[in-house]
Amino acid sequence: MDALALDTGNTAWVLISAALVLIMTPALGFFYAGLVRRENVLTTIMHSFTVLAIVSVQWVLWGYSLAFSGDVGGIIGNLDWFAFNNVLPGEQFVAAGVPHSLWAVYQGLFAAITTALITGAFAERLKFKALIIFTLVWSTFVYSPVCHWVWAEGGWLYDFGALDFAGGTVVHISSGIAAVVAAVLVGHRVSFGKHEAKPHNLTYTVLGASFLWFGWFGFNAGSAWAADGIAANAFVVTNVAAAMGAISWVAAQWLREGKPSVLAGAAGAVAGLVGITPAAGFVTPAAAIVIGFGAGVLCYFGLGFVKNILRVDDALDVFAVHGIGGIWGALATGLFASATVNPGIGVDGLFYGNPGQLWTQFVAIVSVGAFSGVATFVILKAIDLTIGLRVTEPEESVGLDESVHGEFGYNLAD
Repeated sequence: MDALALDTGNTAWVLISAALVLIMTPALGFFYAGLVRRENVLTTIMHSFTVLAIVSVQWVLWGYSLAFSGDVGGIIGNLDWFAFNNVLPGEQFVAAGVPHSLWAVYQGLFAAITTALITGAFAERLKFKALIIFTLVWSTFVYSPVCHWVWAEGGWLYDFGALDFAGGTVVHISSGIAAVVAAVLVGHRVSFGKHEAKPHNLTYTVLGASFLWFGWFGFNAGSAWAADGIAANAFVVTNVAAAMGAISWVAAQWLREGKPSVLAGAAGAVAGLVGITPAAGFVTPAAAIVIGFGAGVLCYFGLGFVKNILRVDDALDVFAVHGIGGIWGALATGLFASATVNPGIGVDGLFYGNPGQLWTQFVAIVSVGAFSGVATFVILKAIDLTIGLRVTEPEESVGLDESVHGEFGYNLAD
């Protein structure tokens, strides 16, 4: 890593972006918490807080080094930066003038929310011990390798030419596929299929979605690593894609079910944000509107397919939003990428005369999805065979707030 003069403007922007990304994981906790039974509201928030805490430490000790330090066969890094050894504040990141330590922490916050996303799949029924072990193992053996493949120099998908500006494959496809595998292995909630599981507090969910939208500007525009035109473009397309995702999901539900729900708007905005994430630094605002529209519609119908056709109890629809949205976004990047938007990368997509980029994106999607799915299956099976994955049926019926944590989200008797 070359020594460069500190760029205070870029450093200030990445500092702000890191703070914005940090708030996304607690925001996710509130987004998820509003969707579960009131007896599980604290547990659901606790899942996101727990993941944020564990991954923040794991990333400093070995996660960052495995993702970005050196290269071993294009698959993984090494341990040269174990415990942030030689990750020096005075060392500037190549071509941006941002301290290495700041850039490393910024990347660690991506690792945290990626793992936290998966918790929505097994909400209301996973043992807390199992969550702790899963978080530590998955972030080490799934997230760090995938991160290396796509974003590290020497990573095989990086060298292959896959485009992922801010995490379509690294964050959303890896977590979305892991979520559907987890939902299958952990099994249905006791109530699944017996009665409709209605959200207990949509106010929390809209609040969480609003803070996710806010934080996503750090997620996407911060991935430019600089306060420049690429960051500005990412900021613009992030906002318009989220807006279009909200509009298209609400419209699809309204036309099909007869009512425009508040939840549809919140979920649609998140779907639009997921869809634009890999493309944010490569596409025009007009393309972002198309991407947001596609994300809202595809994720809405994907949700019904997972629940009603496949009969998978992905409790908080992680695969429908992040898996399907991430796949669409990665493919859309191969369709709409324009070298004029990002001359530094200089890659066009299919609609600008480069059909090969769509194939490259497809390879990245399949590779990351297959790896995440198989690895997640192995990790969860090992946990199930040792300490078990699920709480008991009586504990699940009472709710995990009381049975696991000995607390209540609401003191309704007072």
